Amino acid sequence: MDYELLCTKVIAITRLTGNFIRKESMSFDAGAVEFKGLNDLVSYVDKNAEKQLVKNLAKLIPEAGFTTEEKTISRKGEIYNWIIDPLDGTTNFIHGIPTYSISVALYENDQPVIGVVYEINRGEMFSAYKDGGAYLNNKSISISSRTSLSECLLATGFPYYQFEQQEQYMKLFAEMMRSCHGLRRIGSAAVDLAYVACGRFDAFFEYNLNSWDVAAGAFIVQQAGGKILNFEGGDEFLEKRQILATNAKIDQEILDLMEKHFNS
Repeated sequence: MDYELLCTKVIAITRLTGNFIRKESMSFDAGAVEFKGLNDLVSYVDKNAEKQLVKNLAKLIPEAGFTTEEKTISRKGEIYNWIIDPLDGTTNFIHGIPTYSISVALYENDQPVIGVVYEINRGEMFSAYKDGGAYLNNKSISISSRTSLSECLLATGFPYYQFEQQEQYMKLFAEMMRSCHGLRRIGSAAVDLAYVACGRFDAFFEYNLNSWDVAAGAFIVQQAGGKILNFEGGDEFLEKRQILATNAKIDQEILDLMEKHFNS
């Protein structure tokens, strides 16, 4: 398979759906919001964006399966599977905060081969394909070169449901704040990961995320030279629903703090 050509086609499809979301944001009525669960919001924009993505991506690989956030389709492909978040940062979108994105990943035999994250309002298209490196608007990107946590800017997400580990997590936050340049919470995990890939953030960590939140962004980080781990330092970040993305230079410092405050 020509991954580079396929990635180019995925970018075009993603940009088209991004145009739809941008247009809808101009007249969006917050009264159209539905609740999937505690603090878990969805709108017709999410659902229609997902349908557009599925329809167009299905043309590229008809036999491929889909895992999607809004579950407008759910089927398992034998070899190829798309993992899609049509609007990562729905809460931002609903409240008029201009940081949200589309996340599209393609897995081949359970391994990522394409990742695309489109930060819609800034028009920033992050992409990667197998053995091809990582890109922002077609220009090559790479992770940061900082080697000490004290020099770094980190990103995270706050738990908005399943609060059982909130106390430990807040203790971890407190020490992180004293150990680095700062912590940022943007509200879109896909964007956080993309920012690690291009060196804006030096690391990102969060738990209780789903595969559609992180599949594309994690692959882009890896192709940019970064490292993706769970909170114990293992590779099973999707299975554990814990993700630590770093520039591959500060991961041990962060893992030591996680062991002290979160994993103990």
